[in-house]
Amino acid sequence: MPQGTKKLGVLAIAGVDPYQESAGEEYMNTKQRGHFTLILEAWRNQLREEVDRTLTHMQDEAANFPDPVDRAAQEEEFSLELRARDRERKLIKKIEKTLHNIKEDDFGFCFSCGIEIGIRRLEARPTADQCIDCKTLAEIKEKQMAG
Repeated sequence: MPQGTKKLGVLAIAGVDPYQESAGEEYMNTKQRGHFTLILEAWRNQLREEVDRTLTHMQDEAANFPDPVDRAAQEEEFSLELRARDRERKLIKKIEKTLHNIKEDDFGFCFSCGIEIGIRRLEARPTADQCIDCKTLAEIKEKQMAG
């Protein structure tokens, strides 16, 4: 890794460096799929630990406050934590789906147009299933439908 470059996001969670392709290397070969499997499994494990930590925290912090303001503040905090955990559960499902796609050798290609998504994009967003162009078009269509 070049000097002064930091690992961010899921690469840091997995404790891996960005994948270095060698000349003439086939796209989504066994080594690349292994790299992404390692990243996704580490990310999934980290999210599962967060879910467990929240459950423990909520059980430990559950108190019956006599002051309604204190009780309301605690309920709001719990509500925010549960909403965050719900998003994480959905992300875990998406990670599981992506791991399944890797096992089925159906990973790294755009589901819309079939081109290679690219190593760097997948390292930034390992659960991506569309190339940047198709994703951009989908977001534009979504905005047009909503507005």
